[in-house]
Amino acid sequence: MPFASLGHMDISGRVALVTGAARGIGRATALALATAGAQLIISDVNEAGLSELADLLKQRGRLLLSRCVDVSDRAQMQAFAEAVHALVPAVDILVNNAGVGLAGGIETTSLDDWKWVLGVNLWGVIHGCHFFVPKMIEQAKAHGQGGHVVNVSSAFGYYGGARTIGYCTSKFAVFGLSESLRNELAPLGIGVSVICPGVIDTDIISTTRFAAEPGRDPEKIRARVQKMYRKRNFPPEQVAESIVSAVRCRRSVVPVTAEAWLLWLTSRVSSKLSHRIGNLVNRRVES
Repeated sequence: MPFASLGHMDISGRVALVTGAARGIGRATALALATAGAQLIISDVNEAGLSELADLLKQRGRLLLSRCVDVSDRAQMQAFAEAVHALVPAVDILVNNAGVGLAGGIETTSLDDWKWVLGVNLWGVIHGCHFFVPKMIEQAKAHGQGGHVVNVSSAFGYYGGARTIGYCTSKFAVFGLSESLRNELAPLGIGVSVICPGVIDTDIISTTRFAAEPGRDPEKIRARVQKMYRKRNFPPEQVAESIVSAVRCRRSVVPVTAEAWLLWLTSRVSSKLSHRIGNLVNRRVES
């Protein structure tokens, strides 16, 4: 099994930070952590969605700070960290969730597309770890209180899907970063989970960039993918439950959906088999 344990972590009374919290998995995770007793710090670029979530958390008495932040922007993340650490010495739970979608192969993915997807999906996680983990380390050394880092990757973090080259690159990198960070932080009692959701019914496809080949309509591809996601009907709340469980139980690699588990297990045994399974999904989307 791909799980490791540092011992149970009590979430009640802890400070949790969630990026990309305005919608989808981030929003569901913030609410689930609040229900588990955590105090929340939330961020997103979607100001309206963030404000709505902040109001909900205020009503529950669970909001510490809400800030509109672009995780790909170093200066914004540094200012955000300074504001956070003016309130608390360190966060106990860091959820690097903010992410964007990009579909396209090597011939159609532009350098601007690469910069965009890596900026949010990879640099967003790097910035989160760079600006918040050192204070978590200080707290662990001073008080023996280990926190937990959650990085949201994807089943595309261990399966290289065709015509998703930029997205896969970003998510493979997040997976590798998490594996390395876990080994570094474990002796301090700080856990690291990498979450690999699979096909989740969120609105990420509505903002996904489709770098389609000439003659193919990106909006028709978007509609087919959205239809598949809706038909799959796996809600973000179930991913949030997996994240809360991962924090409590200090899990390491966490596939969520059945397809994420299937690709994880087959990729450990046979890359050829995992690619056959993945290609079946691709054909369903492209047909």
